[in-house]
Amino acid sequence: MTSSLIHKPPHESDKPFATSLYESFQLLKPQLKPPFSLAILTQPQYLNLNSALLYAILTCEPHHVKIHLKHLHGIVTDGYSLFTSLVTKLVNELYQNLVENVKLQLIWVVSELIDVNAVGVEGLLVALLRQTRGGDFSDGNLWLCSELVGIFLVKWECLVENEAFVVSCGLFVFLRLLGDHCRVSLNTKVEALKRKEIEFCVRVFKEEFRLCLKFGRDLVRLLQDLAHVPEFRDIWKDLLLHPNRFKTFGFYDILQLYQLRTSSRYFLLRISPEMETHLRFLLTHVKLGSQMRYQIWFRKKFINENESVLIDIVRFVCCAHHPSNKVILSNVTPRWAVIGWLLKCCSKNHVEANVKLALFYDWLFFNKEVDNVMNIEPGILLMINSVPKYADMTNNLLEFLFLLMDHYDIEKKDLIFKGVSSALDVVERKGVVQSFDALTNCGVIYPFLKERFAKMLPNKNVSKLPTKTGDLVACTLTRSLQNSVN
Repeated sequence: MTSSLIHKPPHESDKPFATSLYESFQLLKPQLKPPFSLAILTQPQYLNLNSALLYAILTCEPHHVKIHLKHLHGIVTDGYSLFTSLVTKLVNELYQNLVENVKLQLIWVVSELIDVNAVGVEGLLVALLRQTRGGDFSDGNLWLCSELVGIFLVKWECLVENEAFVVSCGLFVFLRLLGDHCRVSLNTKVEALKRKEIEFCVRVFKEEFRLCLKFGRDLVRLLQDLAHVPEFRDIWKDLLLHPNRFKTFGFYDILQLYQLRTSSRYFLLRISPEMETHLRFLLTHVKLGSQMRYQIWFRKKFINENESVLIDIVRFVCCAHHPSNKVILSNVTPRWAVIGWLLKCCSKNHVEANVKLALFYDWLFFNKEVDNVMNIEPGILLMINSVPKYADMTNNLLEFLFLLMDHYDIEKKDLIFKGVSSALDVVERKGVVQSFDALTNCGVIYPFLKERFAKMLPNKNVSKLPTKTGDLVACTLTRSLQNSVN
């Protein structure tokens, strides 16, 4: 039985990985007590013993845990690589089903593996970060967020020295989580968590800003949503006006962040493995016209109680799921159709504004030398294919895009105009769209939107947009963009 490890509802089948751990434990149970054998193990024996020890450590009585851990230390011949991979697999496949005391033991095991600089611990921490859910204020999720940010704070020196990439992953995750946690007040658990998250993020900015540069322009997107938080207001001002205060060689302007495309690895951090599997199935195998029941199921399971996850899903769809040409030319549900559906799932103004920003963000700073046309394909196809049946969607998106161009960063307005124009040039040259006529000549598009869109098209006589001078706009999305949503 695996009931000591996971909760298994009666109607669900056994979890193969949980079963394999339990079977290894049962098989080797007599060998898990001192004195331990000193025999050299074959690879299958080594796998079985690692599996048995993992099950024992997670489920045994507390006074036996250290004995099993010492046993593990004694048999390791691969830098803990196999054991860490087993723990990572457990997190990816079983975390949501683990019983509470096993989750407690799991966090302890992770801390121990960091101490011994185990091979693969970076992937294990990434797997745990992916299990945190923004907008979810349940006790279990708040506990996981708190335990993880606690690990990043307590193990700071070790992680910065040996696992720098995972520190930047932690920054990405906790900045995003703070965007949701800072919308809640009068909740003592959330308040305590926010203080820890803010402490960690501010420490990265002040002591290891070089790691902030690793994930590029989305740093600005996440930080801007926190500009109303006092600790981040100061960081935001320094980023805009005093970049030398970060004491990072080669960093001299926020422009450098704008011009750096964020790696798809970061967007995966905000999508759980289970959610990723279902999204990729929808976008790879489900035919257009047959997607409704899949979308209803997906919304009920992942979105209804956690609407802010829509922001992360849109960034994932645009930047981390790029279908093959074979899929694009088939009748599989396209990305633009899924994003159109996700926009209709928005019931809160600030979520809708952030979802639209997630859709258009790479347009604003598009550079054909570094950016991928697939990141902007869903936005342009959604606007074109919504005409004429869903013209309100097209008008709304165009209006929001122009609002971004005018107000996202006033002093970089010319740069943003160039980025959007370049994006449109590339989608036309790459054959993503054959014509922009649906947006320039269709009667259902508002005239002022058609006129402005036409000015941005390549090979047109474009009059330079006026640029206002003054301070950079440093308002949060909830203030500057929320008001634009119809």
